[in-house]
Amino acid sequence: MIRMFVWVIMLFGGFALGLYLDSILFEYIHTNILFHIISFLIGGILFSLVIRISKNTGRTLAKYGRKGKIKRMETNVLVRHGVYKYMRHPMHLGLLFFPLSIAFLIGSPSFILIIAPAEMIMMLLLIKYFEEPEAIKKFGNEYLEYKNQVPWFCFNLLCLKELLKDVPKN
Repeated sequence: MIRMFVWVIMLFGGFALGLYLDSILFEYIHTNILFHIISFLIGGILFSLVIRISKNTGRTLAKYGRKGKIKRMETNVLVRHGVYKYMRHPMHLGLLFFPLSIAFLIGSPSFILIIAPAEMIMMLLLIKYFEEPEAIKKFGNEYLEYKNQVPWFCFNLLCLKELLKDVPKN
């Protein structure tokens, strides 16, 4: 719940701050139609990738990360299948680009160049200082071994292909 609140604050705060900074730093950008068309197209592509990655990684977690009767969004098994055999945080990789996709969709240069990168750094810090320790606490030595074998993120072609591969529902 707290993480969702942080996301909402980051998104709406970034939007408002971006528009404010645009009025100071990029006074005439909002009248440049070509910029907004290109920005919107880039944002649409990024946003569709974020959604696809989130859907695929969520389905992988649902398929392999649950044993027994547990709450819908919970996992109790460390997942090493699909893209999780190549990177520890594939869903976060997708979500990392969410602020940037919104920044491009709304066509705010300040959001694109300043705020979204700052939010992306904050998300990386959240992974390092909250997600990773939580996973270690939950899965213990099994996660520590996984952590030593698998990087946070992976950008090789095989890994990215796996990341974008459709995962069927259970």
